[in-house]
Amino acid sequence: MTELHVIDEGAGPAVVLLHGIGGSSRTFGPQFAELTQDMRLIAWDAPGYGESADVDERLTMDDYADQLAALIEARCGDGGAHVLGMSWGGVIATRLAIRRPDLVRSLILGSSTVGSGANPAAAAAMRSRADDVARDIGAFVEDRARRLLPATADDDAVTEVAREMAAVIRPAGYRSAAEAMAATDHTADLTGIDIPTLVISGDCDEVTGHAASQALAGGIPGAVYVTLRGAGHLANRDCSDAFNAWTGSFIQIAERLRSQ
Repeated sequence: MTELHVIDEGAGPAVVLLHGIGGSSRTFGPQFAELTQDMRLIAWDAPGYGESADVDERLTMDDYADQLAALIEARCGDGGAHVLGMSWGGVIATRLAIRRPDLVRSLILGSSTVGSGANPAAAAAMRSRADDVARDIGAFVEDRARRLLPATADDDAVTEVAREMAAVIRPAGYRSAAEAMAATDHTADLTGIDIPTLVISGDCDEVTGHAASQALAGGIPGAVYVTLRGAGHLANRDCSDAFNAWTGSFIQIAERLRSQ
C-alpha cells in the first residue's frame, strides 16, 4: 500500500474527493472553501502524486480502487462515504462502485468517462501523454492547462493551472495512472451499478466531451446527468458555485434515500 497524503476537514456526511490525472487534493480548493460547513471532505493525493509516496510499480485500476477502499474503511468505517471523482478520479470511483458498492453511499462523476480503453485511439493518446511528461513536463503542463480550461480563460488562469500541475505530477505516478486508464473500459459493467449517481459535465469541456459523459451517464441505471454552462474540464473550479450546489443537494437526497 502506498503511503497517502490526505486532507480531511469538516463535519457531516463523509465525501471522498478524487482528483484527475493532472491534479491533486488541491484541485478541490473551491469545495473545501464552501462545503465543509455541511459535510466532511476527504481528499487524497493519489499514489505517486503530490505529497503521497512514489509508486514502486505500475498500478492497475483495481489497485487504485483497492487503495481507495482501504482509505474509506480506515477513515469512515463500514458506513462508507459518498465518492466524488473528477475525470480519472471518476474512473477510479466507478471501479470502486463495481468492486465495493458497500462502501459507496452515492457516486458523483465530474468530467469523466468509462475509461480510455473503450477507444483504441484514446488509449494510445493516453499512453503518449505519459511519454510527454517524461520528456518535458514544463511543455506538457503548459499545453495541457490550456486544453483543460474554457476558451474564454485568460493567460493568468492558464499559468496558474500549469503551475499547480507541475507541482504535483511526477513521471512515474503519471505513467501508472495513464496505463491504468488506457487499459480500462467500464462500458459492460455500468448496468450493475445500483448506487445513486450524478454525472456532471461542463458544456465547454473539449477533453472528455459530451458524448463520453453521456455514455457514462446513460449506462448507469437511474443516473442524473447535468451540464454546467461555461465550464471546461475543470468543472468543479470553473463553475464552483453551481458544482457545489448540485453536489450538496445530491448528497442530501442520497442520505434521505438511505434513511427511508
